[in-house]
Amino acid sequence: MSYAGWILLTASLVGLSCGLIGALLILRRMAMMADAISHTVLPGIVVAYLVTRELSGVHMLVGAAAAGLLTAVLVQWLHARGVQQEASIGVVFTALFAIGVVLIATKVGNVHLDVQHALMGDITFIPWERTELPWIGSVPEAVVVLTVVFVVLLAAVLLFYKEWKITSFDAALAASLGIPVALMHYVFMTLVSMTAVAAFDAVGAVMVVAMLITPAAAAYLWTDRLSVMMAISCAFGVFSAFMGYYLALWLDTSISGSMAFSTGIVFLASFLFSPKHGLAARRLLHPRPSRRREGSAS
Repeated sequence: MSYAGWILLTASLVGLSCGLIGALLILRRMAMMADAISHTVLPGIVVAYLVTRELSGVHMLVGAAAAGLLTAVLVQWLHARGVQQEASIGVVFTALFAIGVVLIATKVGNVHLDVQHALMGDITFIPWERTELPWIGSVPEAVVVLTVVFVVLLAAVLLFYKEWKITSFDAALAASLGIPVALMHYVFMTLVSMTAVAAFDAVGAVMVVAMLITPAAAAYLWTDRLSVMMAISCAFGVFSAFMGYYLALWLDTSISGSMAFSTGIVFLASFLFSPKHGLAARRLLHPRPSRRREGSAS
């Protein structure tokens, strides 16, 4: 595969993974939690590196998942003690991210792990960091990790689709049916953390937030069915990856930044032209009465 092909495949896998889990984030009204976790995985990654002195491997996923779970637990703990959820997220998010920045500045040194890399990623170098796979050959490490994470996410969604659907729409009903709502919540937070760290090194925190929230928010405007929303969200994520890449080539700018910007363009188009909830559709279905009619009626 060509250099551009590996970049597009990596970004598309990010779009698929984030689009799948992002649909549940939107339905659970946890968009800000995605922002928090995409940043608070940083101290988990740094601690994992300090323990193993390696920048790649399963330990990175474990460290990030632990940091994501810690974020969810701390937010829930503060919220249960009277702090508003938005404030809880803000306090935990900034505190843990600051700890990660301090650890990088004081402990990591000259290793290729810095705040700019954490925010914007380094997708242009993805094709050069490779690993050997049996029967396949040399493949970028990010592609392998993102593929495994997407398969795990897809399996989790398909196996527990009914549980995700009920707990997302009506947690009280789910609890009355015997579904372990708290356990499902923390499993969900673990999946979000895994997705965030898998995309973290390739595209950075900014694009992770954009891919987790914006394609799913756009898909929400097109359908009222969860399964269709997930499919559309994944499609929007992949489309944004391709559009952002070619936009970056045209403007000679950051690939990750252009992909994040492209998700915004997709959402704007959906907000304006989606057939049911779009601004244009609402105006066509419910036109405003003209001033002449208003005057004659009065």
